Amino acid sequence: MQARVALVGDFDSRVIAHQAIPLAIERAKRSLQVDSLRYEWKHTASLSSLESYDGVWCVPASPYADEGAALESIRWAREGRVPFLGTCGGFQHAVLEFARKVLGIESAEHEETATGAGPLVISRLSCSLVEVEEDVFATEGSRFAQIYGGGPIWAGYHCNFGFNANLVEAFETAGMKVAATDGQGEVRAMELADHPFFVGTLFQPERSALRDQPSPLIEAFIRAVTERGR
Repeated sequence: MQARVALVGDFDSRVIAHQAIPLAIERAKRSLQVDSLRYEWKHTASLSSLESYDGVWCVPASPYADEGAALESIRWAREGRVPFLGTCGGFQHAVLEFARKVLGIESAEHEETATGAGPLVISRLSCSLVEVEEDVFATEGSRFAQIYGGGPIWAGYHCNFGFNANLVEAFETAGMKVAATDGQGEVRAMELADHPFFVGTLFQPERSALRDQPSPLIEAFIRAVTERGR
């Protein structure tokens, strides 16, 4: 049986992350010796049922053509316990979906697309992370730490928006935990503790493939997808 991953987002060949994602998936497949897995780009403007998919990767390059469709795909993966990975914009929208549907903050906003006066769950960073590289550090006891082990984790970014740190306690109380931070303690990854695999990163782990290096996180995601697809 062939496992399937939906790459939710609006493919653009000029986007570096979109160039890197297929390379990262193929590298993970080789490392894990997985042949029976395929991936498909799913544009948010024409996104339909994902019932036939075994994993969802909400990809970078937002705002999306249909933000509501992207959020619905995240909700489906979260509630259906389907393996989920969100990178950069995908992470930001996973946080937004959780704020609205789990924390009950229906008016929660992403500053990039905010149209009302609701609280900003995702806000503009004081310092841009466009084409920035840095080390991040896994939270002790997290799934993230199990995946990466000890020591610093290389991270490459292309973003101007990040998680509102004032909401950390509310998110963690509701089950979405901080999985990694930068050297100043700023949130760089989050995960759902009671989900088979639900991880979001502000950085773009797929960029490791452009350096001809593996990504433990993407390998872990592909492993979870293939296990579900059996």
